[in-house]
Amino acid sequence: MSASPLPGLRAADSPPKSAERPLGELPLTVLVGVTGVGKSTALAALQATDAALKVLPDRREVTDAVMIWPQAGGPVRDREERFRLTALYRQAHPGGMAQALGSLLADTGQWGEAPVFDGLRGEDEVRYAAEHFPRWRFVALGAPDPVRVRRLLGRGDRFDQIQADGAEDLRAALGGLTGSAEVFTAADLDALAGLVSEGHRAEDILAKTKIVVSERRNYDPGAAEAVLRTLPSERALILDTVQFSPEQVGAAVRAWATQP
Repeated sequence: MSASPLPGLRAADSPPKSAERPLGELPLTVLVGVTGVGKSTALAALQATDAALKVLPDRREVTDAVMIWPQAGGPVRDREERFRLTALYRQAHPGGMAQALGSLLADTGQWGEAPVFDGLRGEDEVRYAAEHFPRWRFVALGAPDPVRVRRLLGRGDRFDQIQADGAEDLRAALGGLTGSAEVFTAADLDALAGLVSEGHRAEDILAKTKIVVSERRNYDPGAAEAVLRTLPSERALILDTVQFSPEQVGAAVRAWATQP
């Protein structure tokens, strides 16, 4: 981790200092979910419960410091290469991000005694965290994959219609993405290709769809939620962010976070 240090966090390669505690022993609140499910809404709701709440460096920063830099010797921006390197890390560390995070020592003077982390993904990470770190609590958010693509594209004005030129070529490109058939139905891909008529560029639709497909090849949100459903309600809150509005999600998270 020397190449990319995390502020107030370090590997437990020497005895902890007086203010340092293993993150695995602290009562963390952990957001669970893949890109585009609404974690930002949940995080804002948690922060509203406590103005002094500390949010740890996010998943990407921890991934860089613990998983990417030690293997690559420097930063890696290509998302597919990052997935490859993190998969290699998980081969040696089956708990993935949960194992990496729980192994770090935290300066509680900087991060407090009950920080928040965004976030964990997939069955292996969630199961490892639930079994090895009994003080951790989880907020899991979910949304269908086509919805996630739309959210990644942003909320364009629906009246801003344009001619759907290139939709046929885009449909072929979407179908040609490795793994797309395991994530999306043919009707889903037709609908995604049709998003050009709402003002989205074909290359943006293809790029965001590729992100969703890549994540689903590595992390199964449904399996992660299944693990959390075995926990008592005080340890896990599971929300469908399509069923509820952002305001309702925020209210549910705030109520859960402040329960005795």
